[in-house]
Amino acid sequence: MTKLTDPSAITSPSAALPDAPLSPEISQALAIIKRGADELLIEQELISKLQSGKPLRVKAGFDPTAPDLHLGHTVLINKLRQLQDLGHQILFLIGDFTGMIGDPTGKSATRPPLTVEQVKANADTYAQQVFKILDPAKTEIVFNSRWLTELGAAGMLKLAASHTVARMLERDDFSKRFKGNQPIAIHEFLYPLLQGYDSVALQADLELGGTDQKFNLLMGRELQKQAGQAQQCVLMMPLLEGLDGVNKMSKSLGNYIGINEPPETIFAKLMSISDELMWRYIDLLSFASLETIASWKAQVAAGENPRTIKVGFAQEVVARFHGQAAAEKALQDFQTRAKGGIPDDIPAVTLTLEGDQLGISQCLKQAGLVESTSEALRAIQQGGVKLDSVKVDDKQLMLTKGTTVVAQVGKRKFAKITLA
Repeated sequence: MTKLTDPSAITSPSAALPDAPLSPEISQALAIIKRGADELLIEQELISKLQSGKPLRVKAGFDPTAPDLHLGHTVLINKLRQLQDLGHQILFLIGDFTGMIGDPTGKSATRPPLTVEQVKANADTYAQQVFKILDPAKTEIVFNSRWLTELGAAGMLKLAASHTVARMLERDDFSKRFKGNQPIAIHEFLYPLLQGYDSVALQADLELGGTDQKFNLLMGRELQKQAGQAQQCVLMMPLLEGLDGVNKMSKSLGNYIGINEPPETIFAKLMSISDELMWRYIDLLSFASLETIASWKAQVAAGENPRTIKVGFAQEVVARFHGQAAAEKALQDFQTRAKGGIPDDIPAVTLTLEGDQLGISQCLKQAGLVESTSEALRAIQQGGVKLDSVKVDDKQLMLTKGTTVVAQVGKRKFAKITLA
């Protein structure tokens, strides 16, 4: 049996045809589509679709398993915007039905299903966030509960009969769990089938996903073929590394940049990435043209400080989610912090004391600068706490009622604290 994840299993009617010269328009469109992508299946099929002149129906699915998006999520959304700008129809699929199963991709254990209420609450936040990148007038938001609910028990059984357990075990994560005697729930086998059925229901011409989604994406092609439809092409985007430059960007690992974070936080986090990682972020997240990015690289090769490029890129990202004025303010704030100064408009906090004094660790916790007193003590020990720009060394320091101080933890957290 040929593996579903093996590219040799994918056949194209035009694969044997000699390559014909492409028009400048198709060549440029193809370059934009492939920019930053990890793999395109099948390129010749996509070229044929583009040459037809018909706008493509481009699908990308997102399970609303968390309410907040980070820059790692926007790699796909940015690509959707590029395709949108090329004139194609974007189908932003919110997997409110499949979200109740939970995508087992890369998981070593069965995920607890979300409730209907959790899925709806998370889904409601997605639309507001993605329209900071996508054009609402050119985007169709669809929910797969619309057709998967109608599929019913009979339809689900028919869908389940389309593939064998052996084929499902071709998936690397399922295979590892099976060999390791770790449980695989029956409903998890349904997930790739349901994701593939989404492509049938939407008659997708192109589906986008991360490299970890290859099995699921190819399932869409298989089911479309069985349904007598033209098969979708598949564009796989890489998984963006987090701030550590090693692990996939993830809130659980703390190496993420949330698109709803304050402008100065986004700016400072982007400025903290390495010069090498900067180019990967630019390739995947910037809307600058390929020619512009090539000129930036040439400038750096000729001796330009990479920090200059990084500043412009950080402003671009902040402006995308918070506006140009916020981007300018974030730059000024970053420059002030870099010089050791105190930024403008820091939050003012009034703490009401029960007695006449409050310990420094409790003060920082109650002001929201740390999550716990133990975190405060660690920050003091590491030299990361300042009061009125003076480093604090005494973990037992007591602050007196009636005092107002500017407290700083690390490089980015400030508060003007009044003890009342």
